[in-house]
Amino acid sequence: MERHLNIIAFNIPWPANYGGIIDVYYKMKALHQCGVKIILHCFEYERAHSPELEAICEKVFYYKRHTGLCANMTLLPYNVYSRKHPELIANLLKNDYPILFEGLHCCYYINDPRLQNRKKIYREANIEHDYYYHLAQAESHPIRKTFFRIEAWRFKHYQKILKHADLIIAVSTTDADYLRCQFPDKPVEFMPCFHTNNQIAVKPGSSDFILYHGKLSVIENTQAALFLIRNVFSKLDNRCIIAGMNPPASLLKAAAPYPNIHIEANPSEERMNKLIHNAQIHALITFQATGLKLKLLNSLFSGRHTVVNRLMIAGSGLEPLCHIADSSDEMVRICQELIHTDMAPELIEQRRDFLYPTYSNQYQGEHLLHLIYEA
Repeated sequence: MERHLNIIAFNIPWPANYGGIIDVYYKMKALHQCGVKIILHCFEYERAHSPELEAICEKVFYYKRHTGLCANMTLLPYNVYSRKHPELIANLLKNDYPILFEGLHCCYYINDPRLQNRKKIYREANIEHDYYYHLAQAESHPIRKTFFRIEAWRFKHYQKILKHADLIIAVSTTDADYLRCQFPDKPVEFMPCFHTNNQIAVKPGSSDFILYHGKLSVIENTQAALFLIRNVFSKLDNRCIIAGMNPPASLLKAAAPYPNIHIEANPSEERMNKLIHNAQIHALITFQATGLKLKLLNSLFSGRHTVVNRLMIAGSGLEPLCHIADSSDEMVRICQELIHTDMAPELIEQRRDFLYPTYSNQYQGEHLLHLIYEA
């Protein structure tokens, strides 16, 4: 029996080179490998149309976002209102297949009465009002700070739209528990994020540097990197590398006084993979417990020792594989110990036993297939 699925993505999911987009792309790839025929609907946002998507989708539709000041003149979240498009609803109505809404940003039509009899699946990537509240807390620019505060308020009120979903799939157990409380009559399932790794590729042995990686233009990641520079990396003698897309000037300035701290801006995919594989320690922190923690999965599949704060692993189920440090002094101490500790083959086997099959894309793709079509 042929299975078809509409997927609405908040951006063009190729190249798959940052958080939520990685989850979208590798989820589609896993479903395609399970035989699902995907009709992708994606909004254009700072990215070109992608022929790579044609290989895993039956059809790909692109829609312009309705951005600018006028799109902000609404009680709906700007990130939702700017993703409404008459061609999107017209294309959804051309078939009767289930619809997967990738994040709250894509949910403008989830309560449309014309979709009343369709199976609607919501994939949660963040508790959005919490996410935007934390962005507002971290932001110093008054206009952006005000926007984030307003957006947090709008998302908090908008969230009730999810009562129109037939199935909610959360990215962490923490978020799943929250959504079960908010929507007690809806099925809510935990499904970790899909990722780039097909196998455990951890190198045994050791190296001499510590790595933090992420999309550095995102305020949450900038904040984490600044904390590490000021409170951890500056207190270590070892080489420390911060790598990622579009680092702001504040990050370059903070690292400049310390000869052991290097910022690698916009590394190629090949270079980033090399850094992840070769780092002796992955130092990962966050200041909010919700949402995707994709860099954590990448580090555990491909990197050596992983040092995290407790918020980074909240709801992930990955605590046994990490070294947990909740103060900067503790993180410094653990890094000083691990920099001289080889990655032993038995630790690599422990990861393999723990991560497979539960955290593999194939397993999660088959699980998602069951939830959509058979549950």
